Parts: sequence; structure tokens; C-alpha cells
Amino acid sequence: MDPTHLKLGKPAEIPDRPDATVLDRVPNPHADTLYLTRFAVPEFTSLCPVTGQPDFAHLVIDYVPAEWLVESKSLKLYLFGFRNHGAFHEGCTVEIGKALRDLLQPHWLRIGGYWYPRGGIPIDVFWQTGEPPTGVWVPDQGMPGYRGRG
Repeated sequence: MDPTHLKLGKPAEIPDRPDATVLDRVPNPHADTLYLTRFAVPEFTSLCPVTGQPDFAHLVIDYVPAEWLVESKSLKLYLFGFRNHGAFHEGCTVEIGKALRDLLQPHWLRIGGYWYPRGGIPIDVFWQTGEPPTGVWVPDQGMPGYRGRG
């Protein structure tokens, strides 16, 4: 892998769509150890593909790395690319999970998309690659079900 292509430490433009940037990966320095990495993304945004109105979500991405880690600046830029991207909640959440699975080939990955209500209905979307490895501590994602004002 050539680290000169990494975005880390370099100026980067904010992409206008998810496929306008490249997710980078770096070698896992503890590939011989099973552990969980979590990314919490409390300000994820995309657009409704029908109305063009903004949609907001809190994403929680958990994965048990194998040989690769996702480079966090590239992940941030990739997620920024959804801000002008029209897709349903399910499409965004699963697309992100599959992109990370394909890039990293982790032992296990899950993504929870906790979407804020529009039209009075919150939508939560969950996707994972299978069962987590035995012996890995997988904490609850910590997001309560939507309760409105109650």
C-alpha cells in the first residue's frame, strides 16, 4: 500500500457525492488481536430522494478489524459526500456498511442508523455482516428508541 495517497494531513475538498471520494485503509497494527472499533457519527445528513429535503441521522459503526483499519479522515469525507446525495434511509445505511465491509474485510461489522423523524416517523436501520467473533466485547450502541417528548 502506498501511504502517499492518503488524505491524512493533507488539504481535502468536501465531496458532493459519496462516490466522489475514496475510502482509505491502513494496516492494523494489532491484526493478531480481536478488538472492536466504534465510530459514532451524530451529525450525518443526506437528502430525501423524492422531496430533496434534508434527513438527519446518528450513525454508530462497530467493527472488529482484521488486516485493515479505515482511515478516519477518509471516512469523514466519504460520509460528507452524502450531504447532497438523495437516498432513502435504508439505502444510505446499508451502502455505508457494505462499502466498509468491502474495503476492510473485517472479522465483523455492524452499522446502526438512527434517523430523526420526518413526517412523525423515526426510522432506525440496522445491518451487520454476521455474528461477532467469540470473546469480543460488543457494547450496546447506546441509542435509546425514539420517545418524542415522553
